[in-house]
Amino acid sequence: MDLSSFSQSYAEARQKFLQASAAAGMVVESHVHPLRGRDGEELAMDVARLGAADAANLLILSSACHGAEGFCGSAIQVELLRDSTWIERCRRDDLAVLFIHALNPHGFSWLRRVTEDNVDLNRNFLDFSQPLPDNPDYRAIAHLLLPKRQPPTLLSTLGLIGYALRHGRMALQGAISRGQHNDPQGMFFAGTAPTWSNLTLQQVLRQHGQQCRRIGWIDVHTGLGPRGVGERIYKGRQTPEDIARSRRWWGAQVTNSAEGNSVSARLNGTIDNVVLQTCPQAEYNGLTLEYGTLPGLQVLNGMRGDHWLYRNPQAPVAQQQRIKQRLRDAFYVDADDWKQQILEQGREVVEQALNGLSSPLLARQ
Repeated sequence: MDLSSFSQSYAEARQKFLQASAAAGMVVESHVHPLRGRDGEELAMDVARLGAADAANLLILSSACHGAEGFCGSAIQVELLRDSTWIERCRRDDLAVLFIHALNPHGFSWLRRVTEDNVDLNRNFLDFSQPLPDNPDYRAIAHLLLPKRQPPTLLSTLGLIGYALRHGRMALQGAISRGQHNDPQGMFFAGTAPTWSNLTLQQVLRQHGQQCRRIGWIDVHTGLGPRGVGERIYKGRQTPEDIARSRRWWGAQVTNSAEGNSVSARLNGTIDNVVLQTCPQAEYNGLTLEYGTLPGLQVLNGMRGDHWLYRNPQAPVAQQQRIKQRLRDAFYVDADDWKQQILEQGREVVEQALNGLSSPLLARQ
């Protein structure tokens, strides 16, 4: 495992991805973002494809759905692209591998989980022609979640803990993270229309996925669970057959928020919706690979601080830097042992997906 696959900024991560893709002989489609990055750099959702345009099986590996979480997923992508032996093993007539680097490049560059319009991309894949789901539980705790001071007062934090004691930890997590539409400056805002990243991803899938008979998708995230452990969270149709297939591919340890056995609460508008809607002809098997970083309260306080800063951009520079460092630490553990765990588990999950895509394709009911 080559730890140099990890980067210290979006710009560095993008450069490594582009260089590794070119060295592997892959052409990169760069969907350029309309805004610039933190250091004035170009932002883009970069897409590299290995394999024939008419391949029946497609494996998608994506990073930075939540921008500040992109360090981890980018490193896994770069590690695989640099492995010429692995690349050659993927060259078979019925298989294509699609690397989507930085689903949310703006958040990756600016060290925010959310997009340029404060939208949580993994809550934004909704049918906006229909009434949007309400989240009254979020409104009940918003005054505690987003206090007027930073760091948050002890009283506001105790209020959140009290809610968890009364209703359960997962009830609190669901109230916070399910997605909400009433406060555009709040946390886990799901938006009122598709974001740039949402629309661009739809375009990518129409080009690369609509001719496939089977799609496997691994979307890499960080921030939930024990340090360095990659939880395998099923994302796809909630049928017994589809859930069972996921566990045949990735093992009995695959969790499912709908079953209540995941570190993640049940969410609205998640990214699996886009492939189910855009590529309905394909048998789909999706996985969120969620790596743990810091204890949950530290991660939550990192996000609370970042949203306070979004609402208070006039904060002193030193305070801004402290808040950004805490957010970065919440989603990227800059330590060799953690990075080693990330790459090892990422490789295992990808290999299992490739094996799954080599199995007989069963007739759909």
